[in-house]
Amino acid sequence: MRTFDSLSEQEVLALAISLEEEDARIYEDFADGLQENYPEQAGKFRAMRRDEDGHRHRLLEHYKSKFGDHVPLIRRQDVRGFVDRKPVWLVRPLGLKAVQKTAESMEVETMRFYAAACKRTTDTGIRQLLGDLAEEERGHAHTAEQIAHTKLSEDEKSQAKRLFLLQVVQPGLAGLMDGSVSTLAPLFCAAFATHSSWATFLIGLAASVGAGISMGFAEALSDDGSLTGRGHPWARGFVCGGMTALGGIGHTLPFLISNLHVAISIAVVVVLVELSVISWIRHRFMDTPLVSAVLQVALGGVLVFLAGILIGSS
Repeated sequence: MRTFDSLSEQEVLALAISLEEEDARIYEDFADGLQENYPEQAGKFRAMRRDEDGHRHRLLEHYKSKFGDHVPLIRRQDVRGFVDRKPVWLVRPLGLKAVQKTAESMEVETMRFYAAACKRTTDTGIRQLLGDLAEEERGHAHTAEQIAHTKLSEDEKSQAKRLFLLQVVQPGLAGLMDGSVSTLAPLFCAAFATHSSWATFLIGLAASVGAGISMGFAEALSDDGSLTGRGHPWARGFVCGGMTALGGIGHTLPFLISNLHVAISIAVVVVLVELSVISWIRHRFMDTPLVSAVLQVALGGVLVFLAGILIGSS
C-alpha cells in the first residue's frame, strides 16, 4: 500500500477519479436496492449518483488537459488511511438505516480526502478544483445527513413495517413459540421423573440450547431472502435461534431453586406469562384475533405440558 503523502499530483487526481466512480456506482446500487420498498429515498440516492458522475467528469477533463488520456488505476484500498467499508449494498433487501449511515460516512471521508489533497498540491488549477469539490462534498455530507433524518412517507412506513414483520417478528415469534412450547415436555418430564431440581435444570438448559441451535440453522437455511424479502438468512437465523433458546430458558431458570415444588410452581407461572406474551405478539403484529391467538397458543402449550407430566410420572 502507498501512503497518501507519497502520491504525486497525477496520482492524487487518478485516485479522486476512482473514488468518484466507486461512490457513484455504490449510490446507484443503493437506489436499486431501495426502489421497491423506499422509492423516495431511492430517488435521492440517484440524484447523489448524478452529482458524483459530474465530479468525475470534471476531474477527467482536468486530468486529460494536464496529464493526457491514460489514467492509472489507483483505488482507495491501495492507499493507507481509508476506512474499510462493509459491503452493505450487497445484502438484499437493503436496510435503510445501514444505507443512510454508510452514505453519510462516505461523503465525510471523501470531503476530508479533497481537503487534504488540496493542501498538498501546488498547481493552482488542481488546487481550485479540489477545493471546489471539497465544498460540494461537504454539501453532500449534509444531504446524506438529511436523508438519514427524513421522515418516511405512508407507503414507505407500510413497507418498513412489512420488512420488520418478515425479518424480525416472524422468525422471532416462531423461535419463541418453539422454545416456550417444545421444551415443556422434556422439562416437566424430568421434574416428575427425577424429583431433582438440578437434574431438571440441566435437562431444560440442554433442551433449550439444542432447540435454539437447531431452529437457528433451520431458519438460516430455509431461504436466502432474495425472492421472499425476508432479509439476510443468518440474521433471521440468529433472531430465531436466540428467541428459541430464550423461550426455553425462561421456565428452566426456576429449577435453580432446590425446593422442587416451589420451582415447579414458579415455572408454571413463567410458562403462563410466556404464552400470554406470545398470544399478544400474534395479536399485535400478525393481526390474529386475541381470543383466537390465546386459544391456539394455550391449547398447544397445555397438551405439551400434560404430555411431559404423564410421561415423567409413568
